[in-house]
Amino acid sequence: MKKPIVKLCMVTIISGLLFSCSQNEINESDAKAESQNFKVIDVTHHDGKPFSTGTSNSSPTGKYVDNPGGGVMMQAFYWDVPAGGNWWNTISSKVTAWGNAGIGSIWLPPASKAQNGAFSMGYDPTDYFDFGDYNQNGSTETRFGSKAELVSLITAAHNENIKVYADIVINHNSGGQSEANPFTGTNTWTNFTGVASGKFPRNYNDFYKNSYGNNDEGSFGGFPDLCHAAPNVQNWLWLRADGVGKYYKNTMKFDGWRFDYVKGFGPWVVNAWNTNVGGFSVGEYWDSNVNTLEWWANNANSSVFDFACYYKMNDAFDGNNLALLNDDMMWKRNPYRAVTFVTNHDTDEIWNKLLAYSYILTHEGYPTIFYRDYEEWLDKNKLNNLIWIHNNKATGTTSILYSDNDEYVARRNGYNGNPGLVVYINNSDVWQERWIQTNWASTQIKDFTGNSSWYPTTQSDKWVKIQCPPKGYSIWSINQ
Repeated sequence: MKKPIVKLCMVTIISGLLFSCSQNEINESDAKAESQNFKVIDVTHHDGKPFSTGTSNSSPTGKYVDNPGGGVMMQAFYWDVPAGGNWWNTISSKVTAWGNAGIGSIWLPPASKAQNGAFSMGYDPTDYFDFGDYNQNGSTETRFGSKAELVSLITAAHNENIKVYADIVINHNSGGQSEANPFTGTNTWTNFTGVASGKFPRNYNDFYKNSYGNNDEGSFGGFPDLCHAAPNVQNWLWLRADGVGKYYKNTMKFDGWRFDYVKGFGPWVVNAWNTNVGGFSVGEYWDSNVNTLEWWANNANSSVFDFACYYKMNDAFDGNNLALLNDDMMWKRNPYRAVTFVTNHDTDEIWNKLLAYSYILTHEGYPTIFYRDYEEWLDKNKLNNLIWIHNNKATGTTSILYSDNDEYVARRNGYNGNPGLVVYINNSDVWQERWIQTNWASTQIKDFTGNSSWYPTTQSDKWVKIQCPPKGYSIWSINQ
């Protein structure tokens, strides 16, 4: 009598297993169908080439070679770095490690003597040719150090094949002497004829209002507003062989420019600088309107900081609506003109920073890492991993595979034999899994962040299920 009972139990167990397997297959099929219902968004349409910052004669080899995924920039300062003239030495001590991590360029603060001398962050420039070697405005060295230390830093960076970008403030000046101004009928602080370097002497004729007009696009903080229409200003800023731009590039060996407060003057100014001086350039046009950013970049013939991306990331990651990442951004309009960032010396609003870095370091554009995020606030090992992934895997055009409030999946489609990647960002409090379509058929893939231990193989139709940790990200590519 026992044997039939055993048979019945076995039938029940086998039936249960078959039902469970069948149910799992149905669930998997439903999960795959859900992802298939999402209409893939092909964001960019170009030949897939990476972001390039061009070549530089100051490189020891005469040129720079970008990684397959392009370059990564480090903003090598923050607001109110320690005074005392040691900042250039501090950065010099880090460039080897940064180069080893895959940083391709550093952006330095304004390097010349400003009104507040040894206490200034450089955004109130007085003498563009005083790098800490003239005793004026109360000090010889700048807040950051001496000219010799700056030259040493630039040389050290170039030895690591790292480009160096100068922060250039050409909207306004400060620290001039008072003079009678016939255009205003008052005294103005516009007499810069006595700057210690003797270079770029200027007076009321070179500032608004003057014979060229009452004003330009914008002034800043009540400082004397440089008139770029004045021949003396044009000559000393970008035309003369010994002027600011060409001296910085050819003598000091800067490789490019970050233009401060470009809302304050027409984009033709940066265009003229780039035409006459050369080098990589990016403008700080603080505006979330992507149409405005694109207009400025095109007319300036320059890259621009992608504030549209910055504010969308803030709303998406901190507002828990990752579908906002589908919205328009400068890198989507023109990835070769967009410099992306998570934080800078002026603004620090995004709370979920690692998610934001996982976004900009896997997507198109020229990503920037903020000094304090890298050196103090975040996990350097995780950032180094993202930099490596950017440099080696983040290639080709971009397609968004899925997005909702707390999940976002995008694919870089690869370029020139490089397979690209799939990035999965999860802003929820639990592990998530999702079926997605790759560009790889019957191929084993892995998560190059190490956050997932899965090694799935894509199906013949290129679909595969991947996973992502809570409040985290995973980045998948061919296991090779």
